[in-house]
Amino acid sequence: MDHAGIEMALLEAQDAPTLVRLYTLAANDAEAHQDIDAASFFMTHAFIFALEANLPEAQELNRRLAARGRSQLLDF
Repeated sequence: MDHAGIEMALLEAQDAPTLVRLYTLAANDAEAHQDIDAASFFMTHAFIFALEANLPEAQELNRRLAARGRSQLLDF
């Protein structure tokens, strides 16, 4: 899915698992384009939705954010 497709899907998403998946895709896309600030922005959103919904993805997202100095590593 390209960046425009991800943006459109994000506007239509209504549940946490979908939002986490799409924000993670957006983060991965930004990271692939060497835009670490944008990747961290999208990853933070994915992390927050994963935390709110108690999804297992929260742990990996936290690890990735901590590796970039954007979050403290939390115990799950």
